[in-house]
Amino acid sequence: MSALPEILIRDMGFDDVDAVVALERASYPFPWSEGIFRDCLRVGYYCCVVELDHLLIGHAAMSSGAGEAHVLNLCVDERYRCRGIGGALLEHLLEFAQSVGASDVYLEVRPSNTAAVRLYQSQGFTQIGIRKGYYQAVGGREDAVVLRRKMGKPRR
Repeated sequence: MSALPEILIRDMGFDDVDAVVALERASYPFPWSEGIFRDCLRVGYYCCVVELDHLLIGHAAMSSGAGEAHVLNLCVDERYRCRGIGGALLEHLLEFAQSVGASDVYLEVRPSNTAAVRLYQSQGFTQIGIRKGYYQAVGGREDAVVLRRKMGKPRR
């Protein structure tokens, strides 16, 4: 694995949505829509982007409340994967979750996305269940693996 490039992780704004949607469409057969990203921003979910030399190469969205947080979306441009960017983005989300007092962070992941499963496990997520037929898939549906990470006490 090569060294982590100089990246900037910053809050996502409405002006970023077009680039985020383009990255989603390039990355997934069933991407989130522009409306979903706009709704996430509108309702106050934590959304951020990753930039490398002013180029948007990743994004994430997280909801939080009632002492827990939920990673809703995490995406890194295929050309920049396996360079530590996904890990840095996930760590950023975990720091945000800690800052808002979340004691648990949850997410769903396709079991076929083995790279993502390994990333989440490397950051302390453990499987707590399966959601049958959760994801749209070519030729039907795919289950989701439900993962949770227990957070430590918030730093004061």
